[in-house]
Amino acid sequence: MSQRRSTTNPPPKAPRRPRRIHEETSGKLPELAGCPKCGASYRNGRWTWKKAPIGSYEQVCPACERIENDYPGGELHVQGDFAASHRDEILGLIHNVEEAEKKEHPLKRIMDIQDDDSGFIVRLTDGKLAESLGRALERAYEGQLEHPPTTTDYENLLVRVRWSRD
Repeated sequence: MSQRRSTTNPPPKAPRRPRRIHEETSGKLPELAGCPKCGASYRNGRWTWKKAPIGSYEQVCPACERIENDYPGGELHVQGDFAASHRDEILGLIHNVEEAEKKEHPLKRIMDIQDDDSGFIVRLTDGKLAESLGRALERAYEGQLEHPPTTTDYENLLVRVRWSRD
């Protein structure tokens, strides 16, 4: 009884196809890439703060791309009378939490802070950082944290978190 070979597999002893080198359309970055803007490097499938070795690819990291394109991944809305009177303390806490997160995860950064009618908005490169900042504010100053499960805007992939205290 003879077996039929699948048409998708090459015949035995046929030369192998050459390995595919990184293509822009493949979606995966080449190993040992470095961001020329912030100095982060891509190793073993993740971005780290380790210095990229000599001869590595230059690739702008997703956080720098978001900052350059003004495309936030998350927003933290801080509102209320308490926020207005303790703005410097709250911003100090926000920067401390961001620094701690950024040490382990280079893609979690603050893009900018904008004043609003009722407080201020912190725009971030990562949605989970918005959640972390909101929880930190709730632990430190109590108040009300709003993060409904339907917060994510799937069209823009933007996570919105709201913290307020009067």
